[in-house]
Amino acid sequence: MATTITMPKLGLTMTEGTISEWRKNEGDSVEKGEILLVVATDKLSYEVEAQESGILARIVISEGGSAAVAESLAIISEPGEVLGDEIPEEPVQDQVQAPQQKTADEESSLSEEVEKKPLKEITDRKKIVVIGAGPGGYVAAIRASRLGADVTIVDRKYLGGTCLNVGCIPTKVLLHTVELYNAVKEGSMIGLMADNIRVDWTSLMKRKDSIVGQLVGGVKTLLTKNNVKIIEGEASFISENEIRVSSVAGEQSIVADNFIIATGSEPSMPPIPGIENDGVISSNEALSLKEVPSSMTIIGGGVIGVEFASIFASLGTRVTIVEMLPEILPNIDEDIIKVIKASLSRKGVKFHTGSKVTGFSKHGESVVVSVSTSDGDISITSDKALVAIGRRPVTDGLGLDNIGIRMNRGRIVVDEYLCTNKPGIYSIGDCSSPVMLAHVASHEGEVAAENIMGHKTKMDYRTNPGCIYTSPEIAGVGLTEKEAREKGYDVKIGKFPLVANGKSLIMNETEGMIKFVVDGKYDEILGVHIVGPRATDLIVEGALALRLEATVEEIVSTIHAHPTVGEALGEAALDVNGGAIHIPPRK
Repeated sequence: MATTITMPKLGLTMTEGTISEWRKNEGDSVEKGEILLVVATDKLSYEVEAQESGILARIVISEGGSAAVAESLAIISEPGEVLGDEIPEEPVQDQVQAPQQKTADEESSLSEEVEKKPLKEITDRKKIVVIGAGPGGYVAAIRASRLGADVTIVDRKYLGGTCLNVGCIPTKVLLHTVELYNAVKEGSMIGLMADNIRVDWTSLMKRKDSIVGQLVGGVKTLLTKNNVKIIEGEASFISENEIRVSSVAGEQSIVADNFIIATGSEPSMPPIPGIENDGVISSNEALSLKEVPSSMTIIGGGVIGVEFASIFASLGTRVTIVEMLPEILPNIDEDIIKVIKASLSRKGVKFHTGSKVTGFSKHGESVVVSVSTSDGDISITSDKALVAIGRRPVTDGLGLDNIGIRMNRGRIVVDEYLCTNKPGIYSIGDCSSPVMLAHVASHEGEVAAENIMGHKTKMDYRTNPGCIYTSPEIAGVGLTEKEAREKGYDVKIGKFPLVANGKSLIMNETEGMIKFVVDGKYDEILGVHIVGPRATDLIVEGALALRLEATVEEIVSTIHAHPTVGEALGEAALDVNGGAIHIPPRK
């Protein structure tokens, strides 16, 4: 018996979808579970599977055409079955409402029209080249391939980019070991006794390298399985539709319909006198030290600097942070900064904020850092000086001047669809993004790929969570209290200390709090900020709340499991209006 494929309903607000691709032609055999077509909306793409085996007898809506939810898209018949003029009434796909029944005259006319159509012609696939194989580039390549493109990815160094090789992953390997080390050192608090606990730095470095290798290999497998061609070499533009790739094997040129630039960033090393001295290192070298230094001066109190301070201070290194701004961690909520700064201070970290490094020099095997502070000039002597003032886009050598790509201070300028001023060339990740984070680059990769393949997907940064993997962890999404007040909101605040949370007490990790920033007029959540255990996992609830424009009541009325750190989110939401249960009432 013939059955009908209908337009699925892919979301609460969806009323129609567009056929972006048919994977089967009329007359093709179809197996149950095979992908028949790809449906696109303004928010997503969806692969529609066949629910029955048979013959794709008739395509009602061709590629590029749109259909309302539950409208007929195609007919699958049994082998040898002769179709009449009517479309079968029982659709294979789930639907919200039955399609409107056509009259006999309409069905006859439609049948004649479909029979006159030739089988879908096989056309050339769109060719896309992705330059850079970091978390933005490889995700873009996979997404584009799955949308039907012929994709090549070019990278000059290693798959996985900074994140997998010298960034997110290796630093978190170290932080995980440090977290366990701290827990065992304080084991007597929880009845866990261990003598002579120590970190074997050499073994830790081997584990870090092993995990990095495993993940990089996984990226290669993913690209290969998704039919993405991998080329190692340096890419530069010859024209708007051609690049030259230089490698040890020679040179080759690649012509493509579209390009996605995803070349990432590198540590910024400012022109400070003496910065070339041995012992002055970047974050890359900090991840490959032969041993734990006895002392370290960290120039920069941003995310990178504070994470490394947390690692090395926990391992016994005497750490000093020098930050030019009045406070560490710019753009983090002030209440959160107070908690992490106090925690780092207890680990022995010293801070010089509002201070500027004026030079480096050598004193034997040590590095001397000259610093100008509000109290006068000082010198700090340490084994290593880690320069962690931030990262800069990698765009040199790409030949962007050859094709007139618009730049702004070394960063590629893109629109909300991530397209440059050249219609066929897109850019994602640290080389162009206002937010230099791996998860942002990955999302941008998906957006760019979708837009190249005919979608109209805008990049939205409002729900982007920021995560800092210190001990305790920090995470935030949306506006800080200061930002909300500066924007003119009538701000309400809800806070819940984790010392009052059962699971935090059980874990012996009571440093921290959860804070809600709320619009007093509508009780809409403007920002969520967390410092404490598992903050980087818990922040997803805050991100979803902002995405759905939720109010505090919607968090309060959501049942949070007990005992969990997450139930503190519900308490902090209750506190916005003075109703938190497990802390004393406000005066």
